[in-house]
Amino acid sequence: MRYELDATNQSLGRLASKIAIILREKNLPSYTPNKLPTSQVIVKNLKNAKFTGNKLNKKKYYHYSGYHSGIKARGLSELWEKKPEEVLRKMVYLMLPVNRTRDKIIRNLKFNYNDN
Repeated sequence: MRYELDATNQSLGRLASKIAIILREKNLPSYTPNKLPTSQVIVKNLKNAKFTGNKLNKKKYYHYSGYHSGIKARGLSELWEKKPEEVLRKMVYLMLPVNRTRDKIIRNLKFNYNDN
């Protein structure tokens, strides 16, 4: 099944949890945890999503390179300006179960780039 979600004026965390539920097909009565889901989610108007509180300015994402003093920090506002779809993709990815199917499930998340 294909689902199209409009992100206009929606909180990003609530949108991500809704996407994770649909991608796992937990919204369907035929849900089985051992089957690979085939539902696709297409997100439109991602640039118009909203953030609650002061997250856009205060939230940091950390990445460790593996070298001494190699921890890097980036702000959410910096990542949101460059690639908003990667911010949402990472949020949904962390909400999926940690097993072999996670990488296969996240491929069903698509973005509509024709938002004007």
